Amino acid sequence: MPLVSGNEILQDALKHKYGVGAFNTHNLEITQAIITAAEEMDSPVIVAMSQGALRYAGSILPEIVKYYANRAKVPVAIHLDHGADYNICMRAIQLGFTSVMLDKSSASEEENVRETKRLVETAHALGVSVEAEIGRLGGIEEHVSTNQKEVCLTTSKDALRFVTLTGVDSLAVAIGTSHGMNKGIKRPYIDLDRLSEIHEIIPETPLVMHGASEVPQELVKKINEYGGTLTSAVGIYADDVKDAIQRGIAKINTETDLKLAYTAAVREVLSKNTKEIDPRKTLGPARECMKETVKNRIKLFYGL
Repeated sequence: MPLVSGNEILQDALKHKYGVGAFNTHNLEITQAIITAAEEMDSPVIVAMSQGALRYAGSILPEIVKYYANRAKVPVAIHLDHGADYNICMRAIQLGFTSVMLDKSSASEEENVRETKRLVETAHALGVSVEAEIGRLGGIEEHVSTNQKEVCLTTSKDALRFVTLTGVDSLAVAIGTSHGMNKGIKRPYIDLDRLSEIHEIIPETPLVMHGASEVPQELVKKINEYGGTLTSAVGIYADDVKDAIQRGIAKINTETDLKLAYTAAVREVLSKNTKEIDPRKTLGPARECMKETVKNRIKLFYGL
């Protein structure tokens, strides 16, 4: 199936009140796990890459994603996650991305609006959809680092003004989620009422939940069982994600869960067979574990 834009996928999700996963890839095995899982679940999917992933793997990574996406039985969009500026987003479009995120949330509102509008005008002319962000999430992801003092939740008025001025296709909102794993807290607080207010004022704009990994405790337990030292690691609760989808969230970003699945599987193989040196014997089980993790996420996004 030919690649589609992110907006094409997200508008259907918004209309029918289900969520679409944007799963970050870094290599062949993660890409295979994401797209195979989506096919087995008969679900559209967004395969995301960060600037860090592109630096790590080079331009071959988008080619790998395009190879599998163009042969997939379900709609697939290729998305740039947290693009730092206009030029980086345009480079991604040149590489074949069908969706890009420009993250100027740490800049002034004036700069965020100006640069996002500039990108929207160019990207739309090329059939590519654009995501932007207002407000600031906590945590660390690639070049994005925000401490708790800098966290700023999105308001409905700001959201309306930003979407009206920029024409952006989807909007990442800060409602209490945080990039990476939450530590030292029992349950992250998600401001669902704030989300409802934002959705009510811009009902035709798909909203995006960043920092939405669940951090499955069975994976954390397995990592620790085989030599890891993850402590007090929690993610976003499943019922909060389900509720958020009914309140306008159409795209849910997931990366940490795949990293946990990969690490758990590799640690188990190497711990049980300390003489193993064949990467296929470690990467194969890791790919399968990541695939099942993606399938579980998709089930959640459909309310299954």
